[in-house]
Amino acid sequence: MIYYKKPMKPEILNLNLRSALLYVPDEGLEPFKYNEGEKGFLREKLFCFELDENEYLSIEPDKNRLFGRLIFGGQAAGTVQDEGKTLELPEGNYLFAQMRQLLNREEIGALAVEIQQEALWQRLRPGKLLYLRYLFEDNSPVTQLFRPV
Repeated sequence: MIYYKKPMKPEILNLNLRSALLYVPDEGLEPFKYNEGEKGFLREKLFCFELDENEYLSIEPDKNRLFGRLIFGGQAAGTVQDEGKTLELPEGNYLFAQMRQLLNREEIGALAVEIQQEALWQRLRPGKLLYLRYLFEDNSPVTQLFRPV
């Protein structure tokens, strides 16, 4: 069983992702549900959201309304190339934060708000997409958020 811990204050970093990360589409994945019994539990996962039109540039967005439509969900492609049917976290500039634990939906929403506020404080124009990535490093779960700027 995975237990949620109280998150520490995350560091929000500017990240220049130099190469896209590839994923295989998996429509059966749920972005805020991560169970040990789930198919491919240890595989890296990526979800992409289009943020709410009224919230994505607000200095005080409502974390319950910030996430708009789920665009896609997928698992790490590794060496799998499924005839062009891959999803990607594109190369580019992002504001990035990670926590070395699995976060629940409320915690992910709060982290997304912090990233947005940091972007606006830095006078950056955050993009309308948000990427949520789950992976395992050193036998520990990691939750990451990427916001294009």
